Amino acid sequence: MLRPLPAGGSKMAAERIFDRAVSVRVRGCGCEERTLNIRVNIELLSISNPVHKKDLAVRLTDDTDPFFLYNLVISEEDFQSLKSQQGLLVDFSAFPQKFIDLLQQCIQEQNKDIPRFLLQLVSSAPALDHTPVSLNVVETNPFKHLTHLSLKFLPGTDAEIKKFLANCLKCLKEDKMMLEEKLKNTEENLTRQLSYTQQTLSEKSRELDKLKNEWTSYTTALSNKHSQELTSEKERALQAQTQYQQQHEQQKKELENLHQKSIQQLQNRLSELEVINKDLTERRYKGDSTVRELKAKLSGLEEECQRAKQEVLSLRRENTTLDAECHEKEKLINQLQTRVAVLEQEIKDKDQLVTRTKEVLDATQEQKVILEESTEEKQRHIEKLETTIKSLSAELLKANEIIKKLQGDLKTLMSKLKLKNTVTIQQEKLLAEKEEKLQKEQKELQEMGQSLRMKEQEVCKLQEQLESTIQKLEESKQLLKTNENVITWLNRQLSEVQMAKKLDTPASAHAAGRAAASPLGMPDRPFFHSSGIGHPISPLYAFQNFLEPTHIKNGSSQYPVPKGQLNSQLSKLSRCSEAHSMPAAGPAANKENGDQLGLEPKYFKKKDDSIPLRGLSQNTLNSEYLRPYVPAKAQPSPKAAGTPASAYFPGS
Repeated sequence: MLRPLPAGGSKMAAERIFDRAVSVRVRGCGCEERTLNIRVNIELLSISNPVHKKDLAVRLTDDTDPFFLYNLVISEEDFQSLKSQQGLLVDFSAFPQKFIDLLQQCIQEQNKDIPRFLLQLVSSAPALDHTPVSLNVVETNPFKHLTHLSLKFLPGTDAEIKKFLANCLKCLKEDKMMLEEKLKNTEENLTRQLSYTQQTLSEKSRELDKLKNEWTSYTTALSNKHSQELTSEKERALQAQTQYQQQHEQQKKELENLHQKSIQQLQNRLSELEVINKDLTERRYKGDSTVRELKAKLSGLEEECQRAKQEVLSLRRENTTLDAECHEKEKLINQLQTRVAVLEQEIKDKDQLVTRTKEVLDATQEQKVILEESTEEKQRHIEKLETTIKSLSAELLKANEIIKKLQGDLKTLMSKLKLKNTVTIQQEKLLAEKEEKLQKEQKELQEMGQSLRMKEQEVCKLQEQLESTIQKLEESKQLLKTNENVITWLNRQLSEVQMAKKLDTPASAHAAGRAAASPLGMPDRPFFHSSGIGHPISPLYAFQNFLEPTHIKNGSSQYPVPKGQLNSQLSKLSRCSEAHSMPAAGPAANKENGDQLGLEPKYFKKKDDSIPLRGLSQNTLNSEYLRPYVPAKAQPSPKAAGTPASAYFPGS
């Protein structure tokens, strides 16, 4: 079963179906048990030269130790021997998915204090120094450790390690080229943004200088205007005063005779002049106050100019910080957009699944009623058969007594025949009649024995039918309980997803607007098929893969449809619950329940007399948050159509 990887001369196509880091407990001879994070890579190899066949290749590597390499290739012939040795119940086509399911269970349980499923790497040597090792999938329970699967791995040769390291170096160089291109693009975008901000800043500074010049010219014009008005008013007052004095002297000279008559007129004139003088002084005071106000406004504008300069400096500083925040928020926007799309698809599929599970529940309830009626009828029939058996046993006892009496009579007759040789013809006739009666009674006894055996066989068959119906009734009750658990769990998940969607809708809308206006577009990391290395090297790539929805990696799956096959809807739900079960959402898939349950070994067995689920239709679903799933290759046979739904819903 242990074979090296095929040579490069044959035509080979590799399909990677699993590539994740798993916590493994390493046990050596005479050494303490330790825990390592080992990356498990599973690929399906299709070889078409000279004969088309498929092999399963499993590789164990360590991200921290590039020389840690163990390989295993299982062909269909090797799998038959493995199946007979370890008592496996699946075919070669379904074995890879079942193995992946066991690894998923180990990943879910690895963070618990007492994990239910764990991986053990057992070596015969004290250390892992290029010796064959065994990878065991172990289930722990309070009674003992059950080994579900044990695979033997060979250490990689020097050529294989060199090829593996060359592939690692190739992927690192490709990652480096991608990062350099991204860095150039970001630098160009930042330089464009910086030039744009500098242009806007220069325009704003020019507008500020223009406003300053306009304001200074306006203030000077106002001050000049008011000073001119003030001087003109002073000149007018002086001219009026000189005119009044000249007129007074002339009137005094001319009207000395009329002095007494003109006193009244002069007093009136004096009062008018005083009013005019008051008006002029008030106008002067008003002009002074306006000049003071304009000076105060000028000082305030100068302070505002200084503040504007300080604000320009602070805006330059904030511009640098805003660029960094913009870059981070664009990343968050991309993440939230992907998450919103996944959640919307999950909500649609879960709505469909809820309606179908309701139909299944109705069908199971109808089957339960029918089974209860059939069991009651069979119990009544069994009671009737018991009464007939009792009557037959009484009749059999009576027949045995008659046979004993006849045997006694036969013995007496034989003794009489020995004692009496001379028997009359009448005694011979009587003897012949008794012999005929004896033969008839013996025939009747044989017929009664045959009828009794037939009745016993019928009673055994009825008991077997009763046991099978009771077993089916118990299985249907268990199936009903699991369906009820599934429905409650789906309702809880649906309500939580709706609440999360309501909370994330405003933030995602704002983030979508920012993402549409942002010039920064970060491309996703390409996936290198069959390159010899499938694990992330850079932290950026690890973070991007951490946010990828798991339905892209796992693909679609199918389950038995009604009356023989379950839906792929159940596998979608299990993968979605893992999708929220990834480090971002994967372990969080069962945070509400407080634990993460997995497939029990009894669900890998076939059940010929189980009751099929009805009402589920085929559908597909994306997800990374609820992880366990069963693809089309692991589709159970129609005989196993009654497998309980809890096998496909680890969290129920």
